[in-house]
Amino acid sequence: MEMEVSLDELPSALLATIMTKLDIASICSLASTSSTFRSCAKHILSFLPTFHLLDIAPSGELLRPLLPPNRSLKSLKVDCGRLDDSAIPVLLKPSLHELCLHNCADFSGKLLSEIGTRCKDLRSLYLGSVAEKRGRAIHINDLEELLSSCSQLEALILMFDVSLFLRHNFARVWASASEKLTSLEIGYISAVTVTELLSPNLGSHQSLNPVQSSVLPRIQKLCLSVDYITDAMVGTISKGLPLLTHLDLRDAPLIEPRVTFDLTNAGLQQINQLGRLKHLSLVRSQEFLITYFRRVNDLGLLLMADKCANMESICLGGFCRVTDTGFKTILHSCSRLCKFKVTYGTHLTDLVFHDISATSLTLTHVSLRWCNLLTNHAVYSLASNKELKALDLRDCRSLGDEALRAIGSLPKLKMLLLDGSDITDAGLSYLRPSVINSLLVLSLRGCKRLTDKCITVLFDGCGMLELRELDLSNLPSLSDNGVLLLAKSRIHFSELRMRQCPLIGDTSIMALASMKGDEAGWHGSSLRLLDLYNCGGITPLAFRWLKKPYFPRLKWLGVTGSVNRDMVDALATSRPFLHVACHGEELGADPYDISDGLYTHDYDEVDEFEQWLLEADVNSEDEEMGDAENNEVLAV
Repeated sequence: MEMEVSLDELPSALLATIMTKLDIASICSLASTSSTFRSCAKHILSFLPTFHLLDIAPSGELLRPLLPPNRSLKSLKVDCGRLDDSAIPVLLKPSLHELCLHNCADFSGKLLSEIGTRCKDLRSLYLGSVAEKRGRAIHINDLEELLSSCSQLEALILMFDVSLFLRHNFARVWASASEKLTSLEIGYISAVTVTELLSPNLGSHQSLNPVQSSVLPRIQKLCLSVDYITDAMVGTISKGLPLLTHLDLRDAPLIEPRVTFDLTNAGLQQINQLGRLKHLSLVRSQEFLITYFRRVNDLGLLLMADKCANMESICLGGFCRVTDTGFKTILHSCSRLCKFKVTYGTHLTDLVFHDISATSLTLTHVSLRWCNLLTNHAVYSLASNKELKALDLRDCRSLGDEALRAIGSLPKLKMLLLDGSDITDAGLSYLRPSVINSLLVLSLRGCKRLTDKCITVLFDGCGMLELRELDLSNLPSLSDNGVLLLAKSRIHFSELRMRQCPLIGDTSIMALASMKGDEAGWHGSSLRLLDLYNCGGITPLAFRWLKKPYFPRLKWLGVTGSVNRDMVDALATSRPFLHVACHGEELGADPYDISDGLYTHDYDEVDEFEQWLLEADVNSEDEEMGDAENNEVLAV
């Protein structure tokens, strides 16, 4: 007679070995099921080498028992959106080699100095949004303690505004930075400060010892967001960082730049003088002002192209005076080019790609956003690159079904973005049978000729697909019937965007909430992000389907706050780890930025952490949602 043995009766050493293969969320979920697993989880948390928890922002009370003393901990990644300086002793472990802290707005500059004091063996450091909350301060001494103490640091990412530091002290402080530093990224810094930092014979006005350009002698990767990209800055970077292989510069001018604070042909000529660059990105954002690199034309790109033979990735944004001649020169000069991205290429036409099949290029990532002169012919030419994995043609409004016919021949395509194009339901059939099977990301936002039939054309009879992210926003003819068809497809979507669809209503939420991914199934499938902002048919009654146990994995939800403020607030209270956006903001990070590679998720991760953390509060939360619903009924 066979005896059944439950999992928690296995030897503790074997259980520990199994649990170490899981992520933190899964370990905690398992720990909630029995005292045996709870004891085992407590034990392994004291020797796990990695602790990554970025899907939710835990409070200090929740985080403390998950981070006991652990001399083996090498990598820590946490969303600190609910933490402040009081969490510093919990987060900062002397054994760490990698530290990644997102959303540190409620921390002060003390975080930087304490990292220097407590984590002297760091190799990689990411800090996001430090001291951005009003009342929090950050001082140059905090940065100095960090840079001088972390002598093994190789990669440093400061995703906040370093212009808060006084300029005359900034260059002096960096003289003490690790000589092993090879990668530096800064969220915002002025062009003048960059120039002073990397220029020889510039330092503190009080110091007798000048800071030489060798303060960052080994930098190979530099990514900066600045006020203006200027000739002086790019020239200083090129001269001061001789080992540079990766340069990413982005600006967002508040006013139209004067010639002394702008990039010109002369500045482009200074880039990559030693020919070492493999990755180059120069982007002028239109975040605050509709502006371009007006002082750069074809001549600038011709001069730069002479040194581009080793380039593997090029991103050019806002070069409105560059024509086919300039862009074509870049393509034909860079035989190793794999990734090519142009935004606001107002003079870029089909001719750039006319004879691309005759080159030795093997393009894998192409992004041509806001290039309005492109037609179906350009896509036909690009489709000769059968290795294409990512194709971004957003806001190229002249593209139609013939472009889809060409795209249908790309067997390895993982990402396809067609926002605002002139395609039809029938044209989408060209993505069957091969391309739809390989896609991970598909965006059809603003393709206004599409109807409910596009769901049938794409997914009917396809079986299980790899598709994880789908954007059907701003489709005026998409209705609840289309979403019902989508729910029946049982595709394991991770992200579904349907914002500004006037015919989407409560039925769609009910269908998605009831959706199951397999026979065992789960409510709400695998959705982590659901954007329903400004969908015309959604009423307060739909909010009961957004409660637990529906959508158990949901982390981001977009709705219209004016539907009922009390219901939105009650939902946010009942699911504190769900980010509810109701002001029209785009959810999550920009998933379609392919300037530095194909955006992917770990889609296989199973996260029941929220359920484990909140199981003690289920009754009180349901009561609160119930009160809000009752109030709504009374109001009606």
